[in-house]
Amino acid sequence: MSFLQFSNLTKTYPGVKALSGISFDVRKGAVHGLMGENGAGKSTLIRILSGDQHANEGEIRIDGDVQAYGSSRDAFEHGVIVIHQELQLVPELTVAENLYLGRFPARAGVVASAKMFADVTEKLKIAGIDIDPRRKVKTLSIGERQMVEIAKAVMLDARVIALDEPTSSLSSRESEILFTLIDRLRAEGKVILYVSHRLDEVFRLCDSLTVLRDGKLAAHHETLQGVTRDQIVAEMVGREINDIWGWRGREAGAVRLKVENVSGERLPEPASFDVRAGEIVGFFGLIGAGRSELMRLVFGADPQFSGVTSIDGVQVKAGSPRQAIRSGIVLCSEDRKHDGILQGRSIEENINVSSRRHYSPFGLLDRKREVEVAETFIKRLKVRTPSRKQDIVNLSGGNQQKVILGRWLAEQGVKILIVDEPTRGIDVGAKSEIYEILYELAESGMGIVVVSSELPEVMGICDRILVMCAGKIAAGLNRAQFEENAILAAALPDVKQPTEIAY
Repeated sequence: MSFLQFSNLTKTYPGVKALSGISFDVRKGAVHGLMGENGAGKSTLIRILSGDQHANEGEIRIDGDVQAYGSSRDAFEHGVIVIHQELQLVPELTVAENLYLGRFPARAGVVASAKMFADVTEKLKIAGIDIDPRRKVKTLSIGERQMVEIAKAVMLDARVIALDEPTSSLSSRESEILFTLIDRLRAEGKVILYVSHRLDEVFRLCDSLTVLRDGKLAAHHETLQGVTRDQIVAEMVGREINDIWGWRGREAGAVRLKVENVSGERLPEPASFDVRAGEIVGFFGLIGAGRSELMRLVFGADPQFSGVTSIDGVQVKAGSPRQAIRSGIVLCSEDRKHDGILQGRSIEENINVSSRRHYSPFGLLDRKREVEVAETFIKRLKVRTPSRKQDIVNLSGGNQQKVILGRWLAEQGVKILIVDEPTRGIDVGAKSEIYEILYELAESGMGIVVVSSELPEVMGICDRILVMCAGKIAAGLNRAQFEENAILAAALPDVKQPTEIAY
């Protein structure tokens, strides 16, 4: 019996129809998958469900009752909880305070802190989430913050829970904890709307599936029995994609980036590696292995305790992103929301923010040139937007990532491009487009560093893989040596590490 019903949902923004007559049902106690390319309408549908936005036409029914939310708090009070891909936590508050935000237990007007911490400790333990509730959120890793967000839904008596790319920042162990929680919630009769680009997870968890494309209903499957992965991909992108990776070999040139004994506060063990011109080097490891920390040291975003970074034999000033950029090193950060996009600014501004110094002498903006640059990279990267003037926060996560990539492609003289989780939250079609761009850049002589928690990704697109474990580079393999078990064994802290680094 249907419990959650979407009927003729239509949403129009200036210049674009985000949703067009979307209708489908979800039965009680089901995990329902929602898939589609970036810009297909998934995020818009979730925002309407959460009360953040309102449909121009259509309605949502829960257990037969029409839901007319005035706000996200209104939806929350009606038992609808949405865990967004971009986390909604207050960094300066503790885990417990975030979980009780807006509903603190109080006695005589004073927050009952002891009760709050005790309650959260118990609930986290039951959920299998090993995080100290007294820790401030700002001290947590991205993966730990994601688990705190998920804990919100577990702690509250929600009827409908929507999870938007919930495993994008989780380790395999944390993902398994999440899957166990989802199985439990399903058994309790909750409705789970599961938004993901990871087909393995969809087939592992989901009872039914809806696919959106260009704001329209592309397919609806009441059961996944007999449905194939290739079929879903074709429904998402409107065409078949036989080889998502599309790797092609190329000749590596001289060393472009040389990192020698670099260390910092969050990476105390010195690390050394190099990247050659035309080479794509992957960094793989479990969450907390030190991959992102090492890249931030190389880029100068965090201060170095020791070490030297050189580009084409010329030393780069440590601890200075400005100097790194001007030396030819750029970084697409793992944390897109806080370290990547300029929130509240247009796509045009986000693309031009770094490169405008090349064509705006004496601080006078060359508006014609800025328009040309923005339109060039919107078209080249296939950013789905009605206008270059669109606020970047209104784009899907994948399209935001494309804009950040466009910012650095617009920068002149880039020699090393570091992309940290470049396809997190990006659909299969957009992934293949981004990989093609990386190959083109490598073929032009640029050195590429790809940091990813997805092993198939680094094995699929990289020429060489460096494996990190517990803050150290534990192993290195060239393409002929790629073997999944060997890479995973090197990434696990309780397995003896190989010491030879392949170059």
